Amino acid sequence: MYQNPCKFKSVRRPLKGTQVITEPHFQIAHPISESVSSAGFHPQQFQYTQDNSVLTLQQRKFYEENGFLVIKKLVSDADIERFRNEFERICRKEVKPMGLMVMRDVTIAKSEYVPSEKMITKVQDFQEDEELFRYCTLPEILKYVECFTGPNIMAMHTMLINKPPDSGKKTSRHPLHQDLHYFPFRPSNNIVCAWTAMEHIDRNNGCLVVLPGTHKGSLKPHDYPQWQGAVNIMFHGIQDYDENNTRVHLVMEKGDTVFFHPLLIHGSGRNKTQGFRKAISCHFASANCHYIDVKGTSQENIEKEVVRFANELFKVKQDINLKDVWRFRARLVKGERFNL
Repeated sequence: MYQNPCKFKSVRRPLKGTQVITEPHFQIAHPISESVSSAGFHPQQFQYTQDNSVLTLQQRKFYEENGFLVIKKLVSDADIERFRNEFERICRKEVKPMGLMVMRDVTIAKSEYVPSEKMITKVQDFQEDEELFRYCTLPEILKYVECFTGPNIMAMHTMLINKPPDSGKKTSRHPLHQDLHYFPFRPSNNIVCAWTAMEHIDRNNGCLVVLPGTHKGSLKPHDYPQWQGAVNIMFHGIQDYDENNTRVHLVMEKGDTVFFHPLLIHGSGRNKTQGFRKAISCHFASANCHYIDVKGTSQENIEKEVVRFANELFKVKQDINLKDVWRFRARLVKGERFNL
């Protein structure tokens, strides 16, 4: 059964279409059907979801208003354990999938590096790892993805995040950002992220924080935040946003999956525990989306950084651009491949 487990503190206003139940240590926002009536509601009013038989009207309206939707216990414990085991094999260098990018926290010096789970904070671009890429093809995931992209689905960007205990320099946090900043393809309304908790996640170990409704705005300029201390590579953040926006901290259990729009402003706090916080995710797009040229736009800075990083990592000889990088990552997971 669907629930929206948005547990949060210090919320300035309840989400539209919710009632707020107060408990001693947190608040839970529950969508209420009485606030979403189908009477007089026309299909053309839906901008961010496709016609489908999976989402209830209540769920669909919630995503339209807020830009995210949490589905409880969507991915099985057995699958999550398989993903965890494969990640550990990658950390031990037992498998080396082609194109995989292995990242460590900026505070970990090269001289300290030894192959282990404690050294690696993220692996991304695992499209050539058969075990991890299974996540992107799970029928239970694609069933919901299709509600946002339509039937022809591309897996565009894959990540397994292993948020480490913070070193004291707050480098485990991720600044508020919009994922579309990294993407040279449009339209944004046919792109969605599926992000699955691999264990209990709350504010102590750095859960996601989202700003509901911000998906209705435009792409904002991003750059490295002006924080004291170090910032991890390509952790760009929004330079200007309304600090009075409501913030919702997503408290999630293992297997819970949040689907969210690429313009939704979100980030995550530092991990204040001694454990590693794991999540697996994929950005999906309609195969009917098209590439754009980001030169001369606010995305030009990330194109330069991504291309430079790709050249260093893969020793590319010829000139490439951001579109080339994304073509390399993209994989068809359902239907037919068109533009991407």
